[in-house]
Amino acid sequence: MGRLAYGLALSLASIGAVRSRPMQAWTLRESPGEYRFEEIDDPLVGAGDVRIRPVASALNHMDLWLTRGRPRPRLPHVPGCDVAGVVESVGDAVEGVHVGQEVVVNPAVCPLESVVRHGDDAPMYPGLEIVGEQRWGGHGELLVVPARNVVARPPGRSWAECAAVGLAGLTAYRMLRRGRLRAGESVLIVGVGGGVSMAALSLAVHMGAEVFVTSRDRVKRARAVELGAIAAFETGESLPVSCDVVVESVGPATWEASMAALRPGGRLVVCGGTSGPTVELNLPRLFFKQYEVIGSTMGGYGEFSALMSLVDQGLKVAVDSEMALSDYPTGLSRLAAGEQMGKVVLHHP
Repeated sequence: MGRLAYGLALSLASIGAVRSRPMQAWTLRESPGEYRFEEIDDPLVGAGDVRIRPVASALNHMDLWLTRGRPRPRLPHVPGCDVAGVVESVGDAVEGVHVGQEVVVNPAVCPLESVVRHGDDAPMYPGLEIVGEQRWGGHGELLVVPARNVVARPPGRSWAECAAVGLAGLTAYRMLRRGRLRAGESVLIVGVGGGVSMAALSLAVHMGAEVFVTSRDRVKRARAVELGAIAAFETGESLPVSCDVVVESVGPATWEASMAALRPGGRLVVCGGTSGPTVELNLPRLFFKQYEVIGSTMGGYGEFSALMSLVDQGLKVAVDSEMALSDYPTGLSRLAAGEQMGKVVLHHP
């Protein structure tokens, strides 16, 4: 883009909603279906929105689930829940965010009225949308989100680290908060290696908890110990621990072992079920042991700000691998095979 054209674009950004124009992005035209890199119109920037040019974006299992129609997004769809980039334009009602600012995107978009009424519990109520799921995501040249969904990029952290922290970090942060994990308590993190489990490992170690993990992969178990876990066990085995909190995202394949690993009065926090949607619950064990089973998903705006403050202070962010945006299919294959230890990050040209 020439200097005159670029200057005109910045001028338009300062006076209100910016017209859409074609961009290049990974898109999904059918669900179930496959992604392809093509030209697509970028949505308008509304009065309260900002348009971001991603510098880095990260993969999540959501990228895979959308291709299988679980869930089926509005089509055509641009994937990518996690984004860090530079603000290219702002709507005319936006304050506190400016063109050229380096930002990290909070992927949990809640209606403003729900945020005012419920605070950080807004994700429990109707209206929650996730960037890259119900809304277009960041695996393309441009992304539009409400201005309240961006925070300043921590200056001492890499673009890859900032892109890797969003959805998984926010989910893990809320899980540990809802599980009321405290320094000195013990926590079991099931299926270490994925984004949420790795974020939970970093957060729990950072806060001074005793951390145990499980994995089917010997290399992942060893790496988790290097990152601060006290011990790592084979997934599915009878576990020789009794923990205050269990962080679960696998579901029926690990549920029995996870429940057995709780001490009396322990709390199991669950955010997903990658091995299926249905588990059996032994009610006498539940009430005699006085266990708590706690559901959790995403997080509030205050929680995301608190998470980014921790990142600014040096919280470890697990980046598995970095590759070009054009290598998105390679990243998806790595994710599908469960080979990652942390987040797969795409760098945008």
